[in-house]
This record gives sequence, structure tokens and C-alpha cells, in this order.
Amino acid sequence: MTNDENKGFATQDESFIRHSSFVIRHFPGVVRHAWMIYTLLTMLLWGGWGLASKPVADRLSPWEVQTVSALGLVPVIGVLASSRHLGDGLNPQRGFWQAFGSGIVATLGNIAYYQSLSAGGKAAEVTPLTALYPVVTIVLAMVLLGERLNWVQLTGAIGALAAIYFFNTGNDSGWLTPWLSLALIPIGLWGVSALLQKFAALNASGELATLGFLLGALPLAILVPFCLTMNWSLPTGTWMLAVAVGLLFGLGNLTLIFAYGTGGKASVVTPLAGLYSIVTIPLAVLILGEQLTRREGLGIALALGAAAALACENPAATMSRELSEHNEDH
Repeated sequence: MTNDENKGFATQDESFIRHSSFVIRHFPGVVRHAWMIYTLLTMLLWGGWGLASKPVADRLSPWEVQTVSALGLVPVIGVLASSRHLGDGLNPQRGFWQAFGSGIVATLGNIAYYQSLSAGGKAAEVTPLTALYPVVTIVLAMVLLGERLNWVQLTGAIGALAAIYFFNTGNDSGWLTPWLSLALIPIGLWGVSALLQKFAALNASGELATLGFLLGALPLAILVPFCLTMNWSLPTGTWMLAVAVGLLFGLGNLTLIFAYGTGGKASVVTPLAGLYSIVTIPLAVLILGEQLTRREGLGIALALGAAAALACENPAATMSRELSEHNEDH
């Protein structure tokens, strides 16, 4: 899940809300708290993506899941392509290609994510664990950009390591259980993807960065059928579920942009949206019938806390950016 850095310098067109006198007159709270509504929608959509990914990964190969689910991205790409803010930003062309590269890297991470699920990982475990990818982004930002780790993020990094320990239930064939070793791959790749998306957000609008990110998933989806044998004779239910995986993922990225564009601050929206696994976990237990041990439950709790802590930015940097946004608006 790696497109939570596309705040950039864009402001989403709010005419679909603000130009509706009916909504303003009868539901003023909807306009005032629109960013929170969109943030919660992002959590629900990405939480649904994590849930739906498990049964699909059990039926199809990871490459097939990624290829078929890409069809669900097409409607979202169409909406973003019609935005009037695609030309905004300091260097839209550079930002687009950075976002496109971010999408390619994230797609490879998605494949490893699906492989982890098919290797025996529970959705209630794999989803919160892979949401720890910001630890990689933070380390890379420290090395490449000279950014500093605040004490909250340091606590999150320690919590992430502790979560990995508790998720590893032990295996005679190796130090890591098979699904856990695979789950570490998307953590690394999504962490790199998030850093690229951070660069993209500095050069392009949020809409263009998101468009480039989602388009980055298409090259692999186009190439896979020519390189691997695909099973196209799938039950209708499997087709629908696989497409829904892509649609939920894409819509989550779209509502995230809406959350930023309707007044949501990145320092608040980003950590909240990153906790989408709190939706996946109870649904996986109720719908998929997954059962969790105490050890796994502790690992999940540590992962959720670590994910929230890792998304907490340096207060000074956050204040500086928000002052800059305030000046731009005035």
C-alpha cells in the first residue's frame, strides 16, 4: 500500500461538494469534516483490499492476481486522467516519471504480498506486518536526504522489529516461517516506492503523482500474459473478486487524494490511512474464519502501534510545511 505521500502542492477541486447548495445547507458537517470522511473511506477501501486479497491469492498465482486485478485500476485511472490539476507542481514531467517508477516498484511488492498470503500467511497477520514499510522509507530518507529520526519514529522502528519477532512462530526448516520471509519483501519494496512517491509529490500535483503511480502497475500486467501461462478460464466469482482487489486499491488512492484536497493535513491523514489493517483484521476473523493465537495478537498490536508511530513526522518539519501551505493559500 505505498501512495500515502502524494500530498504535494496540489489542492483537489472541491466543486463536487462546495458547489452543492443542498449539501451545504442540509449537511454542513459533511463539508467541514470531508477530509475525515475521505480518510475513513481510504481505511475501509484499503482494509477491504487486504481482506479480498487472501481468497484471491489462494486461488490464483501472485502474477495472475496482479494481472487480473489491474483491470480494476482502469476506472480510477480514467477519473484521475480527467483532473484539471495534472499540470500543477514545480516539475510535473519529472514528478510523473518518479511516480511511475514508484508504481512499478510497488507492483513488485504487491506480487510478494500475494505470494506471502498464498504461502500460508493470514490476512490478519500479513496486512499489518507489511504496513510497516515506512521504516524502510525513513531509513532511506535518513541516508539519502539527511532527514532525522524523531523519538516517536524510533519507538515505532523498535516496535516493528518486535512485531516481526512475535509474528515468527518458528519453523524447523529455517529461521523465518515461509510466509514471513516473503512478507519482508513488500516491506522493502513498498518502502522504496514510498520514497519515490515522496520525490514525486515535491514536483507534481497529488492527482498526477497518483495517476503515475497507478499507471506503473500496467506494464507488468501487460507483459505477464506474454511471459507466463495464464489461466483465463476462471469462475465468474474469481474474476469479480480479483478485479475488486484492484478497484479497492485504486479507489483507496483516490479517496486519499480527496482527503488531502479537502483540508486534511498529511501529518494526520497519512498515519490514519496507514492503519487500514484495523479494518482487515476483524473482517478476516469474522468472514474468513481466521484464528489468532495470543502471540500473533501481540504481534498485530505491536505492528499497528509501530505503523502509527512511524508515520509521525518531525513536529518542526510538519509546522514548516503547514505554514508554507497556509501562505500558498493566501
